[in-house]
Amino acid sequence: MKTAFITGATVNTGFGIAEKFLSEGWRAVITSRKEEQLTEALRTLGEKYGKENVSGYVTDVVRADNTIDEDYLDFIFDDLDKKGITVDCLVLNAANLGIRQRIFENSLSDFINVINTNVVMNYALIERAALRMKEKGEGSIVFINSNTAYRAIPDRIAYSTSKSAQLGMMRALALDLGKYNIRVNAVLPGMIKTDRWQNNYNDCRNALSNYTPLGDIAEFADIADAVWYFAAHARNTTGAELVVDGGNMIQLYPIVP
Repeated sequence: MKTAFITGATVNTGFGIAEKFLSEGWRAVITSRKEEQLTEALRTLGEKYGKENVSGYVTDVVRADNTIDEDYLDFIFDDLDKKGITVDCLVLNAANLGIRQRIFENSLSDFINVINTNVVMNYALIERAALRMKEKGEGSIVFINSNTAYRAIPDRIAYSTSKSAQLGMMRALALDLGKYNIRVNAVLPGMIKTDRWQNNYNDCRNALSNYTPLGDIAEFADIADAVWYFAAHARNTTGAELVVDGGNMIQLYPIVP
């Protein structure tokens, strides 16, 4: 049985991605920074897809001093090795959203925390997963990126910076890992119907990115299908970006009814 390791997979998009892989007969290893959310997600997914097919870890590994707890990451992958679980697809979904970070108001440490969570932690995970994929002779790594890697939005400097950095890292990794038959790609969502959108957090339901050429924004299944394509079907694709934003990025400006 193949295994997908999905970060930030207890709610919203990450949970939807985990469901996609489980529904296709894969095993899912999920992570969360919150133990209570992890416990609930494991219970829900286990009841639907079998407890033996889903496991998880708490991964609050960016310390208060903005260093990465590499020892705990080593523990996770050593534990998977002991259980005989090989990660076939690593999905990097967890993120610090960096909402309302303003250049003259937020501290430098706030900026660094976003970069460490969205870039450095992902690199540390990739190091460990790719080493095992190399031994197996194949693997897939998928970044859940964002169209804000190309299109800036107000008060999200650190987030937009981190997503642009992810794409640079994705391309470099695709080049270096290609000889081991490890594919590295990115899905770029736009606005998604998360609980934040449903609750209109940060007034996101009124944001102009809701006005797409297709007249709708993404649901979790749309992002999960894109990830599944890279994991299961894109045999000869690496270093690629797949935008899932209803066509938002092609607009010079949104057409508001």
